Amino acid sequence: MSAATAVTVFTGAAVFDGDRLHEDAALVVEDGRITAIVPAAEAPDGARVELDGGTLAPGFIDIQVNGGAGILLNDKPDVEGIAAICAAHGRLGTTGLLPTLITDTPQATRATIEAGVTAAGSVPGFLGLHLEGPHLDLRRKGAHDPRLIRPMTPDDLDMLCDAAARLPALVVTLAPASATAEQVAALVEARAIVSLGHSEATLAEARALFGAGARMVTHLFNAMSQLGNREPGLVGATLDDAGVSAGLIADGIHVAPESMRAALAAKRGTDSVFLVTDAMAPAGTDITEFTLNGRRILRRDGRLTLEDGTLAGADVDFPGVIRVMVRDVGLTLPETLRMATYAPAAALRATDRMGRLAPGLAADLVHLDADLALGGVWRGGAPLD
Repeated sequence: MSAATAVTVFTGAAVFDGDRLHEDAALVVEDGRITAIVPAAEAPDGARVELDGGTLAPGFIDIQVNGGAGILLNDKPDVEGIAAICAAHGRLGTTGLLPTLITDTPQATRATIEAGVTAAGSVPGFLGLHLEGPHLDLRRKGAHDPRLIRPMTPDDLDMLCDAAARLPALVVTLAPASATAEQVAALVEARAIVSLGHSEATLAEARALFGAGARMVTHLFNAMSQLGNREPGLVGATLDDAGVSAGLIADGIHVAPESMRAALAAKRGTDSVFLVTDAMAPAGTDITEFTLNGRRILRRDGRLTLEDGTLAGADVDFPGVIRVMVRDVGLTLPETLRMATYAPAAALRATDRMGRLAPGLAADLVHLDADLALGGVWRGGAPLD
């Protein structure tokens, strides 16, 4: 080991590596990258980060983040907006994320894509973009502006395929009502990750797009056709297909704990269900309202709603989601942490680069104390305030 090598040793907490929990262990980091997890008694010399119990884990990965730091990506679809959102969520434990554009105009979509291309490689924590709409189903619009929802055109498809080739990752949420199987196949061929959502799809319609290559579902249970006894809908199609992963907003408001337990049982584990925050502009701030496409969104009692009461994103951070899953849903902490780290990395086809604590990977870390409160965050081994 050369004298120039900067070694940092994290001790005092259990270490979750993305797969299993290591008790009485130390995590060794050299020049911002993980080199080993060793028994605490065998920790090498180096600068010490002494943690007071709790758990050290990979930084959280969030595939659906609409805003933070008081802004929405829709309102600031530029590099500065992306950087502000990534920084705000970094301080909340999310070291990698996909800023998410809610249904907007073609001009706003194009501006967001160009900003994402510029941000790639230069904005810490930026993993790519999630375009949630505008090719959705008016019958399941949720808080999306119905005036902007529309079918996918050939020009839209060309723009999205080009974006998929230029961005580190691109998730496109769409519905069978506004996109065809041929368009989905073209997006998948271009390297986009196609997710179904905001849809009244039947089982047959969902399976047709799954067959064309869509392998993800956006915020399971919310804004979609529900599981019925004769028509399984999009929820049933998702739960029945082992190859389809699904995001879950576990804020304790969007989905009942019983429904979450049923979904995890149906999906036979946690790797095909990953946690998201669906966070909006208030994340990391104390603001009480903001606007989306000119409509007021109110922040009250842990909820974000339009003035008519429609849920409009979530008012939660990842530590809050972790607490809901452990305390209300009944998962173990390692099971829950895997849904916030390895599972989203797997959905992005990126477990070789993130979602784990393994030699050679960047030391993107989060510490939760014994009460599951955020104790610290590190990106590339450097602490975030």
